[in-house]
Amino acid sequence: MSLLAIGSVAFDDLETPFGRRERILGGSASYFSLAASYFRAVDIVAVVGQDFGPEDFAVFEDRPIGLEGLVQVPGQSFHWKGSYGADLNEAKTLETHLNVFAGFQPILQDSHREASFLFLGNIDPVLQLDVVKQMSRRPRWIALDTMNFWIEGANPALLAVLKEVDILLVNETEARSLTGERNLVKAYQKIRTLGPQVLVVKRGEYGVSLFTPEGCFMAPAFPLEEVHDPTGAGDTFAGGFLGHLATQDTLDLNTLKQAILTGTVMASFTVEAFGTTRLQELNPHRIQERRSLFSDMIQVTSS
Repeated sequence: MSLLAIGSVAFDDLETPFGRRERILGGSASYFSLAASYFRAVDIVAVVGQDFGPEDFAVFEDRPIGLEGLVQVPGQSFHWKGSYGADLNEAKTLETHLNVFAGFQPILQDSHREASFLFLGNIDPVLQLDVVKQMSRRPRWIALDTMNFWIEGANPALLAVLKEVDILLVNETEARSLTGERNLVKAYQKIRTLGPQVLVVKRGEYGVSLFTPEGCFMAPAFPLEEVHDPTGAGDTFAGGFLGHLATQDTLDLNTLKQAILTGTVMASFTVEAFGTTRLQELNPHRIQERRSLFSDMIQVTSS
């Protein structure tokens, strides 16, 4: 049962209080696929330019990541430049060059159309809906990420694709903007009427909130001594969360709770170094070790 991810593959220039890096691998599909690949084989659909070299492709190779949908076209790859100050919760965008990503039109391979699980990364909702329509059968579940740019600027298209979605992943601001509700419980009630029955609210250093028809769950962030680069933490969380779910048979509350723990742990690795560095050097033992530690931290037993 395959997991298909649609998103961006990019180069990032980053500056944080811990240093600077230029032209390092970034993009939602990059972080997502590297995280998810520790749990489930994943295919990505994205576009890169001619500046994306063999050493860049090599990051994905020798992993269960299908690259048939990673199309290389003439031009330069999507390039984002940003910085973080003392508050690592907020990135300041300095430059954004969409380049070949501006003309991105996801075209699914025949094998992609049979995918059992689908993640629609943060792209134009018109394209997200087009991907859903290209599927030859409905996946067991469809998850979607979006942002305020689309909520405010392409709301009709976003509402149309949300009707097809089972799991919505957004941050607090986005959940409130989408629904007009400041209270997240009320926001979830409105989101259920739009389509998604599962809401995951990413809250950065404050953890994650999960809302389902069966109930709610709140998990803190994994405590770390140092955070070097929070870029990609949300996409890494999504990769771990959905990668875990793609190994399970149900979307019941307990399964979703376990997936939240997995996603949180994967994100905690990402922020310890710049870019995808930590995701590239992990192994299943280190992931399970931290996951067990995290589970013990938040477990409460009856007295």
